[in-house]
Amino acid sequence: MPQGQFELHSNGRREFIDLSGRIRTIVRESGIQDGLLVLYNPHTTAGLTINEGADTDVQRDILDTFARMVPDAAHYRHLEGNSPAHVMASLSGASVSIIVHQGQIQLGTWQRIFFCEFDGPRRRTLRWLLLADR
Repeated sequence: MPQGQFELHSNGRREFIDLSGRIRTIVRESGIQDGLLVLYNPHTTAGLTINEGADTDVQRDILDTFARMVPDAAHYRHLEGNSPAHVMASLSGASVSIIVHQGQIQLGTWQRIFFCEFDGPRRRTLRWLLLADR
């Protein structure tokens, strides 16, 4: 059961980083033809999501909507100053699962896998696990 981790660096306070190419490489190098890839984010101020990647306005719209839903100026108890990032991370989730068939990740035509940074810029580590269909 192949597993591993990789680092990425965010550049902005809040941004989406497309991981689709990196995940395709992991699957290809694993040699697994059919199974399930689980991608996990162990950070409490960032998330993972699968959504449209063809139009970057979609990512901006999601970030803008999160900012309206979770305002920076609310009365948060957490004193570190990044409570909105924690809430946004809970909204987006900490993992995604992707079907692998014939050595390819199975995404829809417009779908991409995104790391969602809500408290950057930072260096982050993501973990992955590939479960092969035997």
